[in-house]
Amino acid sequence: MFVRTDITDRDNRIVVSGDVVVDARLNTMIENGAGVRLSTIEHLMAAFCALGISNAVVEVDGPELPILDGSALPFVQLLDRAGFRRQEAPVRFIEILQPVHVTDGDKHAALYPCDRYEMRFEIDFATSVIGNQVIDFVVDEPTFRSEIMAARTFGFAHKVEALRRAGLARGGSLENAVVIDGDEILNPGGLRMEREFVRHKALDAIGDLYVLGAPLLGRYEGYKAGHAVNNQLVRALLAAPAAWREVVLEPELARAG
Repeated sequence: MFVRTDITDRDNRIVVSGDVVVDARLNTMIENGAGVRLSTIEHLMAAFCALGISNAVVEVDGPELPILDGSALPFVQLLDRAGFRRQEAPVRFIEILQPVHVTDGDKHAALYPCDRYEMRFEIDFATSVIGNQVIDFVVDEPTFRSEIMAARTFGFAHKVEALRRAGLARGGSLENAVVIDGDEILNPGGLRMEREFVRHKALDAIGDLYVLGAPLLGRYEGYKAGHAVNNQLVRALLAAPAAWREVVLEPELARAG
C-alpha cells in the first residue's frame, strides 16, 4: 500500500493491484477510487519483489516516487538498513499454468509455465551505444543484487523536454539517468555495467509485474516491451483465470519489511 501523506481531504491510500494502474506510457502510475495518483513505483516494486517483501506501507509526500539514482540500488540499500520482520503468513506465488501473450506493434511480452521465476528480455535500438541486447536470468535475490538492481533508467536527450512537460523526471539529470545523444553517452562516467540498458528494462518488468501482488512461478519473455506492454500482460493474465493459480510456500519462508 502507498499512502500520499500530502493529501488529507480524501482517501489517500492506494492498495497496489493489477487494475489500479492508470497510465503506463512513461512509467507505472497507480490511482485509487478517490482520484489520488502516484507515479514511478516500478523501481521500488522491483526491490520489494526481489527481496521477498510482501507486506509494506509506503508513505510518500508527493505525486511521484523519488527517482534517486535511476535504479533500484538506493531502495535496496534503505531496505537493508531498515531490516525485515519475518511473518508466519505463507508466501504466495502466482503460478503460470498456460501461456499468455500480448503484442503492441513490434513489441511483445509473454508468460509461460516454469517451476521458478525466469526472465528473458531483448531490446533493439538503432543507436550504436545500445544496439541489440539480451539478458536471460533467474529472478531471485542474489541475481537481482549482483546483476540488475544497479542498472539505471535511460533516455534520449531529445525526449527529456517531453518528460518534463508531462510533469515527470522533474529532477532529472545525468545523476539519475543514462542520457544518450545520437551515438554518444553524455554521462561522464559512462555505464555502470555491461548491457546496463537491457538490465534496466528487466528491472522495470520485475516491478511492473509485481503489481499482481505476488512473485511469479513462471517465465517472462519480453521484446522491446515497456511499462504499457507489461501492464497489458498483467491485465491479460488476470482476465484468463485458467492460465494461473495462487500457490503458497511454507510459513517460515515468509518475510515482510
